[in-house]
Amino acid sequence: MIWGDSRWQMFVIALVTAAAGELKVTPFHEESFRIALGSITFLFLLLFSRSLSHVRIGLLTGIVVLLFRMLQDLLFGTGIALDVSLLNHLPASFFYILYGAGMSLIRRRLDDFNPLRVGALVAAIDFVSNSTELLIRKLPAYPIAFWTSEWLYLLVIAVVRSYFVIGLYSTLSLRQLQLVHAEQNKRMEQMLSIGAGLYGEVFYLKKSIEATEGIMAKSYKLYQQLKGSDLKEQSNQALRIAQEIHEVKKDSQRILAGLIKLFDKEIAVDLRLSELMDHAVRANEKYSEMLGKEVVFRRDSDVDFPVMHEIPLLTMLNNLLANAVEAIDGNGVVMIRVYQTSGDDTVFQITDSGHGIPEEERPLIFKPGFTTKFDKLGSASTGIGLSHVRDIVDYFGGIIHVDTGLGGKGSAFEIRLPTRSIRLEE
Repeated sequence: MIWGDSRWQMFVIALVTAAAGELKVTPFHEESFRIALGSITFLFLLLFSRSLSHVRIGLLTGIVVLLFRMLQDLLFGTGIALDVSLLNHLPASFFYILYGAGMSLIRRRLDDFNPLRVGALVAAIDFVSNSTELLIRKLPAYPIAFWTSEWLYLLVIAVVRSYFVIGLYSTLSLRQLQLVHAEQNKRMEQMLSIGAGLYGEVFYLKKSIEATEGIMAKSYKLYQQLKGSDLKEQSNQALRIAQEIHEVKKDSQRILAGLIKLFDKEIAVDLRLSELMDHAVRANEKYSEMLGKEVVFRRDSDVDFPVMHEIPLLTMLNNLLANAVEAIDGNGVVMIRVYQTSGDDTVFQITDSGHGIPEEERPLIFKPGFTTKFDKLGSASTGIGLSHVRDIVDYFGGIIHVDTGLGGKGSAFEIRLPTRSIRLEE
């Protein structure tokens, strides 16, 4: 099936080249020798068909071009004999055969050369192929010594059209790479967003299981205490509660195992610290636009290294940046600074120009449930964002501190993490 597909692809290349060859220029006032769009089309198609045999494409194209032009003579010519038509167009076949053979010599190494070198090599192939065609046509009638102007013309044409096609091909290839890179970045951001969400769910599910286990232990202890008294009914009820809590715990553990399996399987990425910052900033730029705010994100970083535990780090940064965006009314600035200390800590500073946090509330902001955010109906938010950040910082063995932000207003969060806890050794 692959061979069949390859043959059809080669035939289409040959047919398109033959058709494009009818758009032509005749530089030497001879209809039989033409410089046409066919050669440009042929090169362009060869560059995008590097998995196919260029020798076979050249041979097939030479045959199709010959038959195509002879058919034109037969249908639209004024009494041109078949043998004359064959002799007139046979040299053009040699052009495509030689061109295909020449391109086959370099097709596997095109990616190893820069565009200027590729253009020079292709121009040489073009010149040799065109000169061979001209030699076959003119050798019987004219001495080679008088062909200097023709060869110079062919050389100029070869250089111009080769670099034109290579330039166009390089532009399209670069655009294709940019699109692929953009799609990869988009998928990476989606994966990281999913990963950050999963991490939060896993984190709190673990805490919930620990709390459930504590409640179960207390219920069972209560059962043992009541068992020795005359409160038999209450004792049995405490035992049933402990059993039901145990079932809840087992269900939670099954859910946790599934989430961890999905987390490990799907969210495996290798990122550098700078890339992690890029993803966090882009996500919160979109968040600020969604809220109808004009927030400028400024970055200052003199450290970069591959990170491990990228999902918790991203979760931490996203929470702090999202809080900074929410604290800004209308428009403002968020500053992200990252640096390393002499004590081998990595420091993250997230500073904003928002409304800030009153000093008397700062000791409370990391407690679960504390919030200063209310929606339009007056309902409070969950208040777990900063407590989550604190838990992540504790997990890495770091510290977090909050102070006044930009220009004496807003907030400034500083997080110090031991570099060894987040750096992936290369």
